Amino acid sequence: MKGIILAGGAGSRLYPLTQVASKQLQPVYDKPMVYYPLTVLIASGIREFCLISTPQDLPRFEQLLGDGSQWGISIEYRKQPDPGGIAQALIIAESFIGADPVTLILGDNLFFGGDAFPRAIAGFKSGAVIFAYHVNDPERYGVIEFDAKGNAVSLEEKPEQPRSNYAVPGVYLYDNDVVAIARGLQPSQRGELEITDVNKEYLRRGTLQVQRLSRGTAWLDAGTSSSLHEASAYVQTIEKRQGMKLGCPEEAALYRGFLTLDQFEALVSGMPACEYRDYLAELAAEVKRVGLKSA
Repeated sequence: MKGIILAGGAGSRLYPLTQVASKQLQPVYDKPMVYYPLTVLIASGIREFCLISTPQDLPRFEQLLGDGSQWGISIEYRKQPDPGGIAQALIIAESFIGADPVTLILGDNLFFGGDAFPRAIAGFKSGAVIFAYHVNDPERYGVIEFDAKGNAVSLEEKPEQPRSNYAVPGVYLYDNDVVAIARGLQPSQRGELEITDVNKEYLRRGTLQVQRLSRGTAWLDAGTSSSLHEASAYVQTIEKRQGMKLGCPEEAALYRGFLTLDQFEALVSGMPACEYRDYLAELAAEVKRVGLKSA
């Protein structure tokens, strides 16, 4: 399974912050926003990544993330010159995907808690897997309608009259048919290739699985100034109470076995003195005391 992080878009809802840096490079408490979706996929066992962003922002992501080798992964980069829809990312990354299945995650979607994504990725075989999350404002999202037996029967993008309160968050698992499906799409009225239309095609084929995220999973869409602040407050609260960091790729790579403890310590020793380094140094010391079982 390969992983795509879509970190494009104009970020107009975060203006004027996005005049300084891309939306996905904005801080969510103590880390850049892109660290959080990256960590979700690393923790799910994905090692090969493609990050897609605008031509002007791509060098900043490359400077931040490099080739990924410091975390035992690989990261390639692709340009999305204009906002052409989420599904366009699958076409842009076609050569990266090759003959493999792929997980696509949106760079401004933050997830905390639960093990739904590692389990879904580990058990993925064919077709498509999307997720359903209960929200109070489904009209802002792609919405899933279920029948009396709990089976998905329809998908609709930002409906005026939602048929359920279950929205589709920004994580999608696809088999290798997805590139051909994306290439066969027609632009919507917004002029974009809609990811909902990709999911509709898998639904039509009878190969779409929908997994409802449990109440133990938090989903935050940090695309507005208010939601960005809320996400930062949430992360700060959880980290302060639990003494563990969220969205920490170094930690996820260590737990996944992508880094040995020696490699992890060498990585930490190269960081400047800061709270982030202190946390990772304490983690290394704890691993030495009690051991660490790789995921």
